[in-house]
Amino acid sequence: MTFILTKYLTTAFIIVLVSEVAKSNDKIGALISSLPMVTIMVILWMYFEKQSIEKIANHTYYTFWYVLPTLPMFLIIPKLLQNGISFFSSLFIGIGVSIINFIIVIFIGRYFGVELMQ
Repeated sequence: MTFILTKYLTTAFIIVLVSEVAKSNDKIGALISSLPMVTIMVILWMYFEKQSIEKIANHTYYTFWYVLPTLPMFLIIPKLLQNGISFFSSLFIGIGVSIINFIIVIFIGRYFGVELMQ
């Protein structure tokens, strides 16, 4: 129980830290949030919980493939916001583009022998 509480507190601390830094410095906040902190935390938790090295390796490998389709969202949302589109409309359009990109990456992955969906 102590370990899971530590996981919650550490994870929450990092999210709050990034959001507080971003309030005062956009670039530093973005730099910190662009680091794959969630993935690093997950693989650390997996390691400490004695998951197999193969499972950890698979997690990081598939994370690479799942990050790719989200990248355009980080260009689309600011462009929409700068053009007067509302926050939630911009966010939902960015998410929609990511979903479409996920579908495309699933098919591209299959072409290269990477099975992302069963």
